[in-house]
Amino acid sequence: MDNRPIGFFDSGLGGLTCIPHLMQSLPNESIIYFGDTARTPYGSKAVSTIRGFAFEISDFLAERDVKMIAIACNTVSGVAIEDIRKRHPGIPVLGIISPASHTVAKRCNSTNRIGIIGTKVTVQSGEYPRKILRYNPSLKLFQKACPAFVPLIEEGMTEGEIIELLISRYMDGFVGENKLDTLVLGCTHYPLIRKSISALYPHLEIIDPSEEMLQSINDELEKRSLYADSHSHENIFYASDLSENFVNMIDKIFRDSKYRVAFKSFDLETEIRR
Repeated sequence: MDNRPIGFFDSGLGGLTCIPHLMQSLPNESIIYFGDTARTPYGSKAVSTIRGFAFEISDFLAERDVKMIAIACNTVSGVAIEDIRKRHPGIPVLGIISPASHTVAKRCNSTNRIGIIGTKVTVQSGEYPRKILRYNPSLKLFQKACPAFVPLIEEGMTEGEIIELLISRYMDGFVGENKLDTLVLGCTHYPLIRKSISALYPHLEIIDPSEEMLQSINDELEKRSLYADSHSHENIFYASDLSENFVNMIDKIFRDSKYRVAFKSFDLETEIRR
């Protein structure tokens, strides 16, 4: 047993979509989360810049003695996970792309037409097609970068006319021309607009990597005997910019929770305890 926390990080608040799935299935585990809200979005930045940010945050989590680092960011998982593993060889480092790819390969077959949406860097990395086709080479895959989604979601625009117009602009042709029946949300921000996507394209079967990541976390905890036997720590959520939207999202996640939560800014000087 190991009661140390699991470290999560993302470019912003999108990775928070992973937390409810973990809380529901592994209620004894505690969390240290870092959202790089001051420097989001990552998906249109240079790969060298993204790697630099990822190293800083993984170092930050390692210094807080996490037992595992879960990269709740498709962009970082696509371009930096192996470098982070080399940087922290004593800590298991899990990405979000591999478990989602395995689910797609297992759930779909050659009759499906599968769309993958993500940031520019995630799409350019080619990690989703590479991993999915490794598991199931018969699948038909199509990718689309949707770079403007993340800034709007970070501003809290997850429903309504503006986000629906943007979804339509990116996806009408992508869905129609490729005759898609399945859609992979290749960014942890995108589950926050899942309701709007489903309203516009009700025929699409949606695969959410935020849900699928839980299985790989559970498998790693079991393999290394790292399960916590009690929830002995508070959950701590750090942000490089402690924005109102970030705090509101955590409030929503923990509204009916018995667990203690702390919010902290990147410089650790600002703290709001709940």
